[in-house]
Amino acid sequence: MSVQRITKRTVDAAKPQQATYLIRDAELKGFVLVVTPYGGKSYAVDYRAGRGRRGRKRRLTIGKHGSPWTPETARREALRILADISKGIDPVSLRNVESEKQTVSEICDLYFAEGVSHKKPSTLRADQSRVTKHLKPLLGRRLIDSITRGDVERFMLDVITGKMASANPAKRTAGSITKGGRGAAAQCVTLLSTIFSFAISRGLAKENPTKGIKKPPVRKMERFLSEQELARLSLALEREFADSGNPFATAAIKLLLLTGCRKGEILELEWQSVDFANRCLRLPDSKTGAKIVYLNAPALAVLQTLPREADNPLVIGGTKKGQGILGIDKVWSRVRNRAELLDVRLHDLRHPDHSSRALSQDDGCGASE
Repeated sequence: MSVQRITKRTVDAAKPQQATYLIRDAELKGFVLVVTPYGGKSYAVDYRAGRGRRGRKRRLTIGKHGSPWTPETARREALRILADISKGIDPVSLRNVESEKQTVSEICDLYFAEGVSHKKPSTLRADQSRVTKHLKPLLGRRLIDSITRGDVERFMLDVITGKMASANPAKRTAGSITKGGRGAAAQCVTLLSTIFSFAISRGLAKENPTKGIKKPPVRKMERFLSEQELARLSLALEREFADSGNPFATAAIKLLLLTGCRKGEILELEWQSVDFANRCLRLPDSKTGAKIVYLNAPALAVLQTLPREADNPLVIGGTKKGQGILGIDKVWSRVRNRAELLDVRLHDLRHPDHSSRALSQDDGCGASE
């Protein structure tokens, strides 16, 4: 160990020895240059945490020699650190606390690993999509305790305006398009609130910055099909079946119309849940829990005419053996274009009024011929 003013010449002249050694600055007490046997050189501050000589000896590394740390910049940083120490602040303890803090992205990962056992798979898929498309890109790198109410409001506005919709468009793959909008923003803020509540319960956050945030009003869309539109839809479905030769996609759309079930309930429906004797579906795990859906004659006919695939428990089979259908939205896009129902979503089909009026159609809407 030697004592001399730490300058560039001092640093350049310092040669590695068999053991790590220090060069203490002759002017600024506590400012040191650490030289390792392998030739590494770094700046640090030696100090005592606590009062007087009874305080615990500690060393806080400023950084390795080289940009941005030169003798001059390291000296200025040492002065700042020593000023904090004189006020009773222990920078090593403070740095340890900061290093233990987690980012929003890390909390999201922990939440999905340990805090979602009560959620259904379909809900989890939707939540993971919101995290991937909005939460992580916009807030992921921020420390969880640094997020303020203003940050949440700016995040909400970014989702409303579709900020991530135009980010790296060349990297997006089919089916991964990010749109944003008021509905997405409201759902993202709700999810963020849940994640913060989880973080607070684990002692990883102090408060929930989403509390009191006024989410954008979401207008509930209710699209009712007229008798003429139902007839056009029926013809379009029969044309789709004739062109594709695939009975499953059109059957799925018909069952949505005739049963009032959700898309996931139909696409994940298993044959063991179809009770032909009692003309009903016994859904073990719908969004609202286990329930029974009674089948009208056309819906029963659709199910009775569907082929059963070996080794596939699903009613709506896919192109790959043992798997469900993929691309139902693409099929619906073709069908609604042909039926001139451009503003109708798959979700709109499940209105009870549609299933009751579809019974009066005698043009084959209920079953495949």
